[in-house]
Parts: sequence; C-alpha cells; structure tokens
Amino acid sequence: MAEPIARRRFLALAAVPAACRRRKAEGFAGYAFVANREGGAVAVVDLGAFAVVRHIRLEAGPSGLVADRRRRVVYALAPASGTISEIGADDLALRRRLSCPESALAMKLAPGGDRLWVLCGGPHCLAAVPLTAGSAAVRIPLPARPVDFDLSPEASRAAVSLGEAGVAVADLDRGRLLRLLGPGKSFGPILFRRDGRLVLAGNPAERLLTCLEPVEGRTVVHLPLAVAPRHFALKADGGQLFITGEGMDAVVTVYPYRTEVGSTTLAGRSPGFIAASADPDYLFVANPETGDVTVLEIETQRVIAVVAVGREPAYITITPDNEYALVLNRASGDMAVIRIAALSGRRRKFAPLFTMIPVGSAPVSAVVMPV
Repeated sequence: MAEPIARRRFLALAAVPAACRRRKAEGFAGYAFVANREGGAVAVVDLGAFAVVRHIRLEAGPSGLVADRRRRVVYALAPASGTISEIGADDLALRRRLSCPESALAMKLAPGGDRLWVLCGGPHCLAAVPLTAGSAAVRIPLPARPVDFDLSPEASRAAVSLGEAGVAVADLDRGRLLRLLGPGKSFGPILFRRDGRLVLAGNPAERLLTCLEPVEGRTVVHLPLAVAPRHFALKADGGQLFITGEGMDAVVTVYPYRTEVGSTTLAGRSPGFIAASADPDYLFVANPETGDVTVLEIETQRVIAVVAVGREPAYITITPDNEYALVLNRASGDMAVIRIAALSGRRRKFAPLFTMIPVGSAPVSAVVMPV
C-alpha cells in the first residue's frame, strides 16, 4: 500500500501550487501531442486548459512524433505495424496511414514538407516516405546497421551514424550514398552544425565528440568528454551543444563553431534527456533515477532550480513561447508542466511544479502545435 499512498501524496502536492497560480499564469494556445508507446495511442493535451481532450488510437505503439506546422499535421511512427499515422492538428483526427518499413528506428521531416525520411534497421537503409503527389519513394542502402541520423539544414544531405562502421553521408537529392567517414570509431548520437558544414558525432565507447567535414570527407578533431555521449541538445542559436551520458553526473558544454569543450557542470544524478529554452536561456536536464529535473542557467552554468516531476522523466520539450517545459514521465505515465517564469529569482533551489497531467502508458515523445 505504500506505493499508492506515496503516489497520491505526490499528485496532491503537485496540484496545490497549480491551483494557486493558475489565475496568474496563462496557458499556451495550442496542443501537446504525446506518443504513448505501451498505450498504442497519441494523447492530445489542451495546453490552455492543461487537460487531455482526446486519445487517438493507432495500430501499434508509437515510438516518435514529428510536427509539420505549415500543413498543421502531426506524424506518429509505429514501427511494429510498419505505419506512419497522419493526425490533423485542427480536427484532432486520424487522416491517413502511410506505409514504412517495420524496422523503422526514427524519422525526420524534410524542410520542404514533401517527404519523411525514415531510418531503418533491416534492411539497412534511409527511406523517403512521400507525403505529396510530387515526391517519390526513395531508398538509400547503408553498409551497416544505423544508430542515429540527421538532415542538413537545407536537407540536401543526411549524416547517419553506423556504430563501428563510421558515419555515412548521403546525397538526398540524388538518392545515393556519397562517402563513409571515420570507420573504426563507435558512433552513436549525431547532428549537423547549424550551418551544415560540420557533423558532430558522439562516440560513447571512447567518450569522444568527433567533428567531421561532410563535403571534403575529413576528420576535423576528436574532443575528449567527461561523459559517454548519449543525449544532445543545442542552444536556440546553435552556438552551444549540451551533452549528457554515463560516466559523470554532469552536462558537458561544447562550442561547435570553435570545436572545443567549454565546461562540465554537475546537474543531478545520472542526467539523461536535455532540452533548452530561449529567453530565458535555461537548460532542462532530466534525472530518471531521482524523478526530478535540474534547471541550469546557460550563461552562468549555475543550477537555479530542481523540480520533482514524477517517475522516470525521459523526454522534455519546450512550448514555442518559452513559457512552459513539458516533461514526460515514462514510468508514471504523466506529463509534468514546469512554468519557466516561476524559476527565476528563487531563494531556494527546489521549485514547485505547475501541474501534472496523466497522459497514458509509457509516454516517449511529444510535439507542440499552436492553435
């Protein structure tokens, strides 16, 4: 009986400050779409009322979401059924299902919105799923099982990490592989620098961040890190890269345009997923083992708050107005809402939670769509 009692006590404490402050704080005019992997559904949360307004059932559990704000649709990837579901942001209804490989690992929307690029584990490939009549299905074979990928800012190239096989650079316009970089290293998370001229690839096995030049095909530098890189987050202007992973209870800050490590800052216990807000420039660090989020002021690298959020926080996203941080708790099946304005000027490090919203079983990803 101890677990249910503790659970009720936690929810009661979280709800008190929300009720007290709701008159002073305005909600966000939009919806949060939450992928519930074990629940096999997407929960839609009205961020003006801070309540779930709909559960959209899918054929299988969604592993990730992508939002197209121009066309006002959300795409949900369900690898087990080999489908991508398109959900309308205005009517909150399932519009169509698109086929994709059942081995899909991740997806990204092309900047033009005409296709989704899907990373596949078997057969090893990068596949384009057409969204409009004018786009074509494309498959680019990969030489090894992929781990992660990113699209260049202009979406002419993709960089795919392949573990010890290196990093593959693909020409998306021509639908072919260009080159293989850095074989022999064990690459994991990967992203392009904001100008597209550099690929930043994490090497968890050797605790390195490798900077690769995708056009000339050369290694620029290997940056030693205090952690095994698992999670990346960029500052809003792209000038700082934040990294967490095993090895130290800290966040490592890297300056990608100077290709150097800036600082290593303690940030809770076993930090995991991270997300950055802009104006104010805060870094939100999920600590799954302790059920809280550590908030750092980016400029000073100072911890300004610690917020208890729930069991196993595993994903964080920021509303477009930078008013709220939305934290998905995988084990407790809820979304914790942190009001960012309430974090500044506090005398005590422990900050209250704005509210808690039950969203479903094992939430893993969320996107926010303005009304």
